Amino acid sequence: MSDWRLEVFCGGLFQTNGYLVTIGGKSWVFDAPEGITDWVARLGVRPEALILTHQHHDHVLDAGKIQAVFGCPVYAHSEPSEELTLSRRLERMMGIPCEIDPYTVDHRFEGLETIDLGGLVLELHHVPGHSPDSVCFKLGGLPVLIGGDVLFAGSIGRTDFPNGDHELLLSGIRRKLWPLPDETEVLPGHGPATTIGREKATNPYLA
Repeated sequence: MSDWRLEVFCGGLFQTNGYLVTIGGKSWVFDAPEGITDWVARLGVRPEALILTHQHHDHVLDAGKIQAVFGCPVYAHSEPSEELTLSRRLERMMGIPCEIDPYTVDHRFEGLETIDLGGLVLELHHVPGHSPDSVCFKLGGLPVLIGGDVLFAGSIGRTDFPNGDHELLLSGIRRKLWPLPDETEVLPGHGPATTIGREKATNPYLA
């Protein structure tokens, strides 16, 4: 597939990555870190949808704003809840308000293996352990995986949050992600991109 483009936004206190994928003149936003709405608007793009890898606080801060500004639907594994956003827990940890503008999930993909967004086909890989609703998205026809906070360059997602499960995360990565081609580029929720092959060979958590 030649007519596609990927752009990366990084914002918010935790330097969270959001991604803008454009194919054939249509665009989709993956995750909603603080500030991404204004960034997308400055690019002159009107996204078809917002797709959430999971709903931890830093990944959904702009979800309500994206809905309000662009009127686009939101896709996620589960309904929004404090159990998923962990905003109250973050407030207690940091001692500052961690408010999230309300947003709705218009389409849930729990139980689905693929989804066609009208120009963008996604393979869905549900990999809980960091968060119960964590999903990685393999872009159809492209060697690209938008991975959220499942797998990082040299690391994995934290599992010391409520509903975290270290062994579940490791087994999910091995079962769901390792079968992907080694050259598959992994675009994580924080930090630089990596590849499946590089992490198989060097990730200390998965040796």
